[in-house]
Amino acid sequence: MRQTVFTALLIFFSIGVSAQHLRPGFDKEEFMELLRINARFSESAAKAKLIPLPNRSVFVYKSPVIGLANLWQLWLKDGNVGVISTRGTTREGISWLANLYAAQVPAKGTLTIDTNFVFNYDLAQHPHAAVHVGYLLSSAFLIRDMLPKIDSCYKSGIKDFIIAGHSQGGGLSYILTAYFLGLQRLGQLPADIRFKTYTSASPKPGNLYFAYEYEHLTRGGWAFNVTSTEDWVPQTPSTVQTLEDFPTVNPLPLLQQSIKTQPLLKRLFLRKIVKNVMRPSQKTVSVYEKYLGTFTAKNIRKKLPQFKEPTYSRGSNYVRAGAQIVLYPDREYYRKFPVPEDNRDIMFHHSLPPYYYLVEQYDVPAPAYD
Repeated sequence: MRQTVFTALLIFFSIGVSAQHLRPGFDKEEFMELLRINARFSESAAKAKLIPLPNRSVFVYKSPVIGLANLWQLWLKDGNVGVISTRGTTREGISWLANLYAAQVPAKGTLTIDTNFVFNYDLAQHPHAAVHVGYLLSSAFLIRDMLPKIDSCYKSGIKDFIIAGHSQGGGLSYILTAYFLGLQRLGQLPADIRFKTYTSASPKPGNLYFAYEYEHLTRGGWAFNVTSTEDWVPQTPSTVQTLEDFPTVNPLPLLQQSIKTQPLLKRLFLRKIVKNVMRPSQKTVSVYEKYLGTFTAKNIRKKLPQFKEPTYSRGSNYVRAGAQIVLYPDREYYRKFPVPEDNRDIMFHHSLPPYYYLVEQYDVPAPAYD
């Protein structure tokens, strides 16, 4: 019954759709419409009231709550562009576990989630590319629900899709975009579907090699990451770079070879220096893998008992991805959004209303660090 209603809505709202309508580049009005959509189901009722209703889009579909308290909605913008909008973190513990499950796994592989749910993914070709395992796990559930809807849209003539998400929803949007582009590369999704991605206030999705490939695949103005300088969430997960994160060709082998040629005492001294430089970051990566990997996976299995912990990538070199749109708060911002004196609202600068205001002012950048 739900599928019948969904199909009927698509046919009604997409009559006459055939050509592609998305354009590359950051479109301020387009992005503000996405924030208006996201506020309808990702923000508290009190904060959602501060953001206008969508004025160019109609609601088509809402998923059930799936995976790690994940949810997405499908809207139709301007009658011809599908909007895939993904919810951010909720107050539920399992939703926060998706963020905390921050070990990295290879960007190409398999997740065994349940006895009848094995998720094969191909997000990047570089052998060292790695992604946030918690967001990959959440995305697996979303993708399983999204693909039939994308297929229905395509059969109705809709070939343009915007993928959008705020906060955790932004982190998931990176994975979704890379997955769908991977399907196109493998010939498993029509090549004439066009995806454009806007992430906002989003955490880092993976390591540098994943970011390189993501930005290459979306080059030319097809993926943007919108960030406020006052927001702490985009600075997570914490980045730890080790010498193992460098390309194969790097100065370390030459340094090690040079040390071997030194006199004994000097050789021992230099080896100790190198070890002291390398050990702290390597130890931190091991600690991250223990607590943000194995320990968190045990808690996730309370929700998903058949989930098999994957082999991690032994790295935590998290970086931002996508073309950056940086929002600088001005003096009026601090008057409009005064920081609570008790400083307990840790999401104060992270929520949708401050972002919506900053995007409205984006054409007149006036940084202020009072």
